[in-house]
Amino acid sequence: MSTSASLVALKRTPLFDTHIACNAKMVDFGGWEMPLHYGSQVEEHHQVRRHAGMFDVSHMLNVDIKGNDVRDFLRRLVANNVDKLQTPGKALYSCMLNPQGGVIDDLIVYFLSETHFRLVVNAGSAEKDVAWIKQQASATHPSLTITPRRDLAMIAVQGPAARQAVWSVWPHCRLASESLIAFSAQVEGDVMIARTGYTGEDGFEIVLPVCDAPAFWSALKTAGVAPAGLGARDTLRLEAGMNLYGNEMDETVSPLDAGLAWTVDMKTARAFIGREALEANGKQRAFVGLKLLDRGAGVIRAHMKVVTPYGDGEITSGTHSPTLGFSVAMARVPLAVVAGDTVHVDIRGKLVPALVVKMPFVRNGKALVS
Repeated sequence: MSTSASLVALKRTPLFDTHIACNAKMVDFGGWEMPLHYGSQVEEHHQVRRHAGMFDVSHMLNVDIKGNDVRDFLRRLVANNVDKLQTPGKALYSCMLNPQGGVIDDLIVYFLSETHFRLVVNAGSAEKDVAWIKQQASATHPSLTITPRRDLAMIAVQGPAARQAVWSVWPHCRLASESLIAFSAQVEGDVMIARTGYTGEDGFEIVLPVCDAPAFWSALKTAGVAPAGLGARDTLRLEAGMNLYGNEMDETVSPLDAGLAWTVDMKTARAFIGREALEANGKQRAFVGLKLLDRGAGVIRAHMKVVTPYGDGEITSGTHSPTLGFSVAMARVPLAVVAGDTVHVDIRGKLVPALVVKMPFVRNGKALVS
């Protein structure tokens, strides 16, 4: 198939024309034609850390689940406990597991009312997620209504100046959104302003009608918010120690082996999907951060082998950190490996020393690893 034919087959967000007008370099990401960068991935990264940047995340999917039994349904569907959500607008991060304990997807659950919850799921797994949710509902809670909301766009505004920038464009939302804490949202009609993100910086993820997205993006740009693409989003999330579905976890990987045990609630007697497998298998691998000690040896990348005294491991994600100035990575390694150990990464056939460190590497603009 030709490149042009391949591009025609890709899905496009409501901001596609806006990205083209901004001279974005477009790439295939999970079947969506998305901006990789708008000229300089590194500069976009720094803009988010130092001021404010915005990302088109409309390829992600909002899924509304409504009905009298929706909370009971979600108690079984996800590994975290939705009973923690008692105030409308509150949210939590969780994984949706298969019976083998593997991760079907990681997602955010929003509590909007006792008869209305919203899941925000990843773009590449959206179709299988919706199919899985509908399959589970039909078996146990057939009265629920499950609605994928492709009529909604989503823009993430991130950075130390992000919230002020949003308020300068939408002053009417300041009073309600200024008091939002992390993992909470203000919802009014089809607009949801959530204090969440994927960069390790403050900011909002804003859901709004598709028809309103281009004008909102343009107003933010005029207010000094820099457009940022997938490249910067990836280096930012990696510095922040945040997992990427398909790298850190998938349907063959337990959340316990992906540094996500904190998203699994096994304190209650809740019978969620995958619980029996997690209890039977336990944690089998350690999930750690790595700092490359030889700056001139190259860059750590996904799938490189990690050699330790206790056996081999594998890099799940790696990059050159624009904030830190050296290469960092996430890795799945033998359980005996702990922070402070020195391991070796196979970079093009050469074993290069790396220090095991705690994550995140960077948070709120501050380097936590030196």
